[in-house]
Amino acid sequence: MQNKRVVLGDDHPVFRGGLSQLIRQILPFADIVEAGTLDEVLSAARLGAPPSLLVIDLLFPGLSIEQSLPALRQEFPKASIVIVSMVNDQRTIQNVMDMGIDGFINKSVSVDDIATAITAVCDGDVVVKTSSQSDILMESEKPALTQRQSDVLGLMVEGKSNKEIALILGISPFTVRIHVSALLRALDVSTRTGAVAKAYSNGILTS
Repeated sequence: MQNKRVVLGDDHPVFRGGLSQLIRQILPFADIVEAGTLDEVLSAARLGAPPSLLVIDLLFPGLSIEQSLPALRQEFPKASIVIVSMVNDQRTIQNVMDMGIDGFINKSVSVDDIATAITAVCDGDVVVKTSSQSDILMESEKPALTQRQSDVLGLMVEGKSNKEIALILGISPFTVRIHVSALLRALDVSTRTGAVAKAYSNGILTS
């Protein structure tokens, strides 16, 4: 996790400063640049080496979910993009994740949960962490997965990366991200490892 370049965008200076300190604890050697508007985020991201991590508020001056997020994903394909927001509407969160975002974290969760989620994203996981999430999935609530989601889950069990899954299934890495995000929501977990564990514990996967 060393030598990363992080661009942090939030228009609330106090929260932005606290989040910057938290990221500094996670990535002690990172170059962290703070920004108060989307234009400032873009200027910082385009200056020098491409960012490894973009952390941005959703209700942010100049940001449009439908236009800005796909544009960020396209311009910075190698960067991990995390949304940290007070928004807790599941439909909105799904729309955000379907645009290839790597993580969505609700601002109301604990500092430890924010740190854990950002760390998981930096390690390659796709994470959704909201205030309404439960770590318990009742056996009677076993989710129904689509065939493609089941295919992706099976390859996740084998430890395949998104790129490897894309090659095997003949789809794009972006599409794999969408399926992984849908799996995390369906299983009500925040990481790929959690998805595999939950799938086994609820009989979706069998050894």
